[in-house]
Amino acid sequence: MKRMLLTPILTCLLYYSIGAATLFAQDNLRNQLFGEADQLLSQAKEKKAEFYAPASYDKAMRYYNDAMDFYNRGRGLEDIRERVKNASAYFAKSLDVCKSSEAALSSTMAARTDATSAGALKSSPELWNKAEEKFKRAARELEDNNLNNAKDDASSAQTMYRDAELEAIKANFLTPARDLLKRADEMSVNDQAPKTLLKAQRLTKQVEDLLTQKRYDTDEARVLAQEAKYEAAHAIYLYNRIKQLKKDDKTFEDVMTEDEAQFQRVAGPLGVQSRFDNGYDGPVAEINSAMKVKDAALGRSADSLRQMSDAIRGRDNEAANLREQVGLMEKRLGTLSEAEKQLQDAGKDLERRLLFKQQQEQTIRDVSAKFTEDEANMVRDRDNLIIRLYGLSFPVGSSTIESQYYTLLTKVQDVIKKFPNSKVTIEGHTDSQGTDDANQTLSDSRAKAVAEYLMANMGVSLPINYQGYGESRPIASNDTPEGRAKNRRIDVVITPEWAGAAK
Repeated sequence: MKRMLLTPILTCLLYYSIGAATLFAQDNLRNQLFGEADQLLSQAKEKKAEFYAPASYDKAMRYYNDAMDFYNRGRGLEDIRERVKNASAYFAKSLDVCKSSEAALSSTMAARTDATSAGALKSSPELWNKAEEKFKRAARELEDNNLNNAKDDASSAQTMYRDAELEAIKANFLTPARDLLKRADEMSVNDQAPKTLLKAQRLTKQVEDLLTQKRYDTDEARVLAQEAKYEAAHAIYLYNRIKQLKKDDKTFEDVMTEDEAQFQRVAGPLGVQSRFDNGYDGPVAEINSAMKVKDAALGRSADSLRQMSDAIRGRDNEAANLREQVGLMEKRLGTLSEAEKQLQDAGKDLERRLLFKQQQEQTIRDVSAKFTEDEANMVRDRDNLIIRLYGLSFPVGSSTIESQYYTLLTKVQDVIKKFPNSKVTIEGHTDSQGTDDANQTLSDSRAKAVAEYLMANMGVSLPINYQGYGESRPIASNDTPEGRAKNRRIDVVITPEWAGAAK
């Protein structure tokens, strides 16, 4: 009986062992065949070779995909090796081309990045696609050493990207107002509320002109865009109300008495009985006077509260002074031996602090060396260590972490592990493009994505907090592409366990 039960178990274990060995052998073979090509592919993506060296990169990807297809179908190893070899050669060539193209196309790429951040692909797809075609043509001409044509096409692409960026910025601010104006036009609002509608149109045009002149200084444009939206909605409301009044056969007298009733709803709680036999000037003056009286009463109440608060603070200060004097007297009453002991203890404490400080500084130097200049910059903010991840980027309007940044985040994990029991907060930041609400939401979701990724891959139990700050904490000017690139960042803030311990 026992032998009959044992045989199926042994059979399952045998099959499992054979399967595991087979998977291990397959993984080992793939690494041998594709290891170098995978490494070069990762470097090419990091250098944006698909933009700076499209011809070489496309050829490399064709060979690489053919090799993967052959490998998955179990074709001969020589055929696979030949295609992997060609893929590696073209990846390497694309990296060489990137070195020269990167400098020649830096301004165009900066314009493309700004247009992407503004959402140009969505708001101006036709102009964006034309710019993309020009950019790719310029890159291919650089590969062919056709420098003059490449320069012209790069300049055209840069102009198109900037135009698309401007249209996207305008759309970000004016889409609500434009939608309302379009609706007003379909409703023929101009027939009933032409002046209010004209005001909305003029405000919209004013915002467009402001953004054309100062596309990155958007505070005034944001306020005017809200006014344009309001006036457009106001015009639609007036149109609907006037239309309903006509439908109900209301007279001017009906309209005015209804408005007077609404006015009295405001005046009543203030103790004012408004009369309209001489128009609105008298009631408005009475309401203003009543509001000033209430404001004065509130001011007196606030003064009384401040006086009470000052008196309480004064008594607290007196008590603190008495406690300080008692403490000084207690110290003076101490014996000489106690003073000597305190001096010895102070010397030992100072020596401990110095050693502790040296250990801290050495740890910080070690972790700073893990990052290249392009990946991150580590700064000190009092006891906090901040890793500014300049090398971590997200797709436009997205919080998805792409696989090319896993290596960088692994370095961040290694640094965090150097500070056990520390407090870690992931902070998300954006530049000033887009609305405040959109930037706040995007920065919060990106900070959350990084925090969740780190917690899922740390391998240790460590809570990581996150916080988005939108555009509220810039570290550079938003008037330049370089400044905006720095402001679009993720900060990893580490408060070590020893923070404040050696004070």
